[in-house]
Amino acid sequence: MAKITYAMRPSRVLQKLRAGEIAYATKLNLGDARAAEIAAMSGLDCIWTDMEHVPNDWSVVEKQILAAKAHGVDTIVRVARGGYSDYIRPLEMDATGIMVPHIMSAADAKAVIRSTKFHPLGLRPVDGGNADGAYCNIDFTEYLRQANEQRFNVLQIEDVEPLDELEDIIALPGLDMIFFGPGDFSQSIGAPGQMDHPLIGETRKKIAELAVKHGKFAGTVGSTGNAEELVAMGYRFISVGADVIALTQYFRGIVGELHKQDAGRVRSVYADRTEEVAP
Repeated sequence: MAKITYAMRPSRVLQKLRAGEIAYATKLNLGDARAAEIAAMSGLDCIWTDMEHVPNDWSVVEKQILAAKAHGVDTIVRVARGGYSDYIRPLEMDATGIMVPHIMSAADAKAVIRSTKFHPLGLRPVDGGNADGAYCNIDFTEYLRQANEQRFNVLQIEDVEPLDELEDIIALPGLDMIFFGPGDFSQSIGAPGQMDHPLIGETRKKIAELAVKHGKFAGTVGSTGNAEELVAMGYRFISVGADVIALTQYFRGIVGELHKQDAGRVRSVYADRTEEVAP
């Protein structure tokens, strides 16, 4: 009987980025595998599910990862800051990447890389008996090699503290993607919500330039309105929209149309009655 050879599922995001293409994602706040599957069916390259701000549990995230995998779409899990187990658990559930918020220094970034990459890039604890390792069906050394090649970390810059070490952070071996978060950054500079603040623009541009310089990928949040500008700047991974925004806009749109129809009916009835009583 021929031996079956297993390999780690390739990353759709990394495949596109390494080919010089743009990868697009969307953010999920809802803890539902069906929401993840709908997003995956839309043609996006990646879903980004959140555990920093959202009270999702691990079983919910696991189902979302499975839903995305069914359609060949990557999943990034933004983790809550914690110990190494918080970082590697999503990867062992076969998320394609993890996003670590609020990187505060080069030392902080090194610690994250150490926990999320195997030798020789880091010392991520090894198991291999979970979904990413095909439940011990991938050879030990191949598992380490393929994980370093097909799984990625995303380190977020959202504060002023790491700016002095920004190039040192981005140049670190084992860092795959640097991701600019303008929302929290605006708070950090004392200008909450002022997205046109000059320092936000300067930092966004500098991150992209340094990523290109050091052969890393730059990511950020964007929109259909500014995606071209971000790509021209050097960003190759762009997260657009969110499930909660999509649902809000959809239902508000429906209600708005119904209210227009209601108003039209009222005007029509009023006009009819006016004609009836006219001399």
